[in-house]
Amino acid sequence: MTSAAESGFDPRPALLRVLLACLPGALALLWFNGWGVLIQLLLACLTCCTCDWLVRRLRHQPAPTCNLLEQRWLAEGSGLVSAVLLALALPSYAPWWLTVASAAFASLFGKAIFGGFGRNPFNPAMLGYAFALITFPAQMTQWPTPGVSHDLLAALNQVFAFGNGLPDGWSQATVLDTLSHNDRLTLDELFASHPAFGGVGGHGAEWVNLAFLAGGAFLLQQRAIRWQAPAGMLGALFVISLLCWNGSGSDSNGSPLLHLFSGATMLGAFFIASEPVSGASTPRGQLYFGIGVGLLTYLIRTWGGYPDGIAFAVLLMNLCVTRLDRLGAAR
Repeated sequence: MTSAAESGFDPRPALLRVLLACLPGALALLWFNGWGVLIQLLLACLTCCTCDWLVRRLRHQPAPTCNLLEQRWLAEGSGLVSAVLLALALPSYAPWWLTVASAAFASLFGKAIFGGFGRNPFNPAMLGYAFALITFPAQMTQWPTPGVSHDLLAALNQVFAFGNGLPDGWSQATVLDTLSHNDRLTLDELFASHPAFGGVGGHGAEWVNLAFLAGGAFLLQQRAIRWQAPAGMLGALFVISLLCWNGSGSDSNGSPLLHLFSGATMLGAFFIASEPVSGASTPRGQLYFGIGVGLLTYLIRTWGGYPDGIAFAVLLMNLCVTRLDRLGAAR
């Protein structure tokens, strides 16, 4: 199998656009969650790019002819993009060893073990995220409270110290986690009383999702991604959440807007489900891929053991890519 780099295709312009499109969402996360976001980005990028570089050295592979920003350490830039997407999905104040382990797993088992960029059957960032979620479930629940003052010194101490958790008032359950464990308060009462809930979705998460939506619109305008996978995922998530929406009672599964503007929905739609290497290659196959991700995300969120099922939904659909492309090519 020929990798993207060996085929003569230069992936750097597309990867640079992805990094640029991530900027609004990253800044929104930094605004609401504090310095921990930047620390996680630095840790993940350093780990992923170093692992990629070491693998190339150990395999005695020639230096890439096209390097992102003309830096050999970055190679074509796929490691940097995977690291950024992984870091944006991880809790902002996760301990340093969790981020390093997840990024190393994403690089080694998500890409290097299959031969490098262009050969990976699974999305590396989501593979690293799933590894963290399964291996370190307690640390993956420490999500910061938006609006709480997180100064740099306290953030560094939390990430690099071996504490038992975030300081009092720093952490809270997410909207999706609260909703999945709620059995007594109505949805209206949750929106009125729980600090994690905002106007239609998660407090802060609404603006973060809007920022990633803006970044996704930029990618579509630049034709860096196709519309089929994001539209399929968001459309399927909207339709199934609308059909299964049972009002605002204590057993409510949440409205379509809540699902669209909570968790990592827009990040998943425009930056994860649209990833071309591990996703479907035909336009119709990408549409089917996105629909599958949207349906599985809702099923895992509502009845599964994890509050945000995008990572597992993407990885499960990665297994179906060959069949989806065959269906997409059939007339």
